[in-house]
Amino acid sequence: MLRQIKAGLILPTLMLLFLAGCSGKTMVESDLRIKGAPDWVNEGTQALNDKGGRLFHGVGSAPNMGDESLQKTTADDRARAELARILSSYLSVASNDYTAAASSGGETVSEQAVSRDIQNLSQINLTGAKIIGRWRDKRNGNIYSIAELDMKRMKQTLKKAEQMSPSLRDFLSRESDNIFDRIAGEKQ
Repeated sequence: MLRQIKAGLILPTLMLLFLAGCSGKTMVESDLRIKGAPDWVNEGTQALNDKGGRLFHGVGSAPNMGDESLQKTTADDRARAELARILSSYLSVASNDYTAAASSGGETVSEQAVSRDIQNLSQINLTGAKIIGRWRDKRNGNIYSIAELDMKRMKQTLKKAEQMSPSLRDFLSRESDNIFDRIAGEKQ
């Protein structure tokens, strides 16, 4: 059964990776050591738990294109694609944890329903992502953008997800912070 559930998650994960790949190289390497850049540029995409809360940050960049508006939009889109990538990893772990917990509790879990619910939650939450900053490297003209998704907002969205299975919604409400902390801890 677990093998079927994992197989059901492959397609949504591949779709997100494909979409991220179509937007060009979006992943910003950690610790770029760009002098004068804000910390978020050098730290790159990450899940972090700090005084601001539990946050997903996606960082993207765009080279000088001769059209500043297009360049900003490209950097913003790449930051959102990075956010989608890290959110996909989070939701994959959440889905696996839920399936394992439900199975050990004797529940029958439909991997298609879980996959559909997780995919819908991902799409809903990405609409709540905000571009919170941009920075231009004066040496080469590259623009960097940072997109943010707050776990508080994600939890509020989760509570309103009426089409989601009640047991999955309860599990995510109860375990979302623990799953986030595990993922954020792996990145450090």
